[in-house]
Amino acid sequence: MDEKDLQKRKVILSGIQPSGKLHIGNLAGAIRNWVELQDSYDCYFTVVDLHAITVRQEPADLRKTTYELAAMLIACGLDPDKCTIFIQSHVAEHSQLAWILNCFTPIGELSRMTQFKDKSQSHADNINAGLFTYPVLQAADILLYQADLVPVGNDQKQHLELTRNIAERFNNTYSQTFVVPEPYIPPVGARIMNLQEPTKKMSKSEENEKATIYIVDSDEQIRNKIKRSVTDSGNEVVFSDDKPGIANLMSLYSLATGRTFKEIEHEFQGKGYGEFKSAVADAVADYINPIRTRFDKIIKDKAYLEKVLKDGSEKAHRIAYKTLRKVYKKIGFVQF
Repeated sequence: MDEKDLQKRKVILSGIQPSGKLHIGNLAGAIRNWVELQDSYDCYFTVVDLHAITVRQEPADLRKTTYELAAMLIACGLDPDKCTIFIQSHVAEHSQLAWILNCFTPIGELSRMTQFKDKSQSHADNINAGLFTYPVLQAADILLYQADLVPVGNDQKQHLELTRNIAERFNNTYSQTFVVPEPYIPPVGARIMNLQEPTKKMSKSEENEKATIYIVDSDEQIRNKIKRSVTDSGNEVVFSDDKPGIANLMSLYSLATGRTFKEIEHEFQGKGYGEFKSAVADAVADYINPIRTRFDKIIKDKAYLEKVLKDGSEKAHRIAYKTLRKVYKKIGFVQF
């Protein structure tokens, strides 16, 4: 696709932290939508390693999970020929713009960010300045690429609103510089819950590994986790708020097979939980298997993976540099 075609398409940016292993909930909630978006939008997907270090990281682990996350995104269907995949720290403009935007962001606005309060409680031994200001870095991530749309969940709506405030404040001060991004609310997909506590979302940071289906899990591990998952009283396979365990398994089965909840209820009418669990286990294992197989191949081909990331960072840098130079000129920095 040539530059003119891309210019006609709206820009979408989204990022994901290299912390923990990707699980099937990440695939259902975000990555499947990204795969569909790359055909209709000019998409930038970044592994946000700068954001990751607001929490202490083991250097070797951070390098490993960064590579693995990039490989997994490709394995899940992101196509480097259709979208731009890059590592955040490879594009210096992210940090450079973040400093400038820090100087245009009142402390009062940052202090109202609920995620800072939540993370401060979770990491009370390391309440650092980066943890406080990372929503400004997030704003820089978005504004550098003149993103029209940003896929957001409920936990990020407040940060996108801050980004919009920062962009509008800068534009009002120095004339039109940034596109003011809009939220992109993806179609409602399967909401995957914890297998052992189905009233909680599935999480990368869950200590109980039986509760989470990781995309790198073997077929046997997937089947065992599902067969040992928590169910509810009774024996009917119906989607209901008072049956969170069965509803979660139905969401997994729907994700893996494409069947609706009504179709699943009809398929398993008169059948017990044991038969249903076995069917879910087989369907999910079959669904994950080709993704894991692609991942195993990509992660072993370091030359290919590094080329994808190098090409992605070079393209991202070209776009980001244009925006940063415009900002430098507007605020009065000397340029040659």
